[in-house]
Amino acid sequence: MKARTAKETLSITTKVVLPNDTNTLGNLFGGELLAWMDVIASVSAHRHCKRVVVTASVNNVSFRKPIKHASIVTLEAKVSRAFNSSMEVFVDVYVEDPVTGKREKSNEAIYTFVAVDQNGGAIQVPELIPETEKEKVRYEGALRRKQLALILAGKMDPSEATELKKLFLGD
Repeated sequence: MKARTAKETLSITTKVVLPNDTNTLGNLFGGELLAWMDVIASVSAHRHCKRVVVTASVNNVSFRKPIKHASIVTLEAKVSRAFNSSMEVFVDVYVEDPVTGKREKSNEAIYTFVAVDQNGGAIQVPELIPETEKEKVRYEGALRRKQLALILAGKMDPSEATELKKLFLGD
């Protein structure tokens, strides 16, 4: 199984916020943005493993700034780390000023996907090779985020969380 770079998993989509996408304040529904992010993140995960993928969790979502009606929204997704059968995918959301064209980051999310076979069983995915400094930071943080999620789900004893121990206790 050939390892892939994060660049090979990059998925980008651009949307216009239409009236049906907004709440009574004229802001994009959070659920609509979550759906857009889920789709683009799944494309990125699929590009990494070339298999059917399913959403396992939405690990983090930040709605930093409201996105107004008629905004041009660009979503960029990249796999940040691959584990045995799962992949962590970061989604960065940018809003473009329609007059100046300047892009500003407004939101982000972290999704986890699992690659599955024709029967829905988890299957192994290729390794991910981070290249840029940002990719390396996200790659390193992914194991800590995974260990924390496993502890919170009761699937890992905190004493086994080696990366979290390093974070709080040092090497």
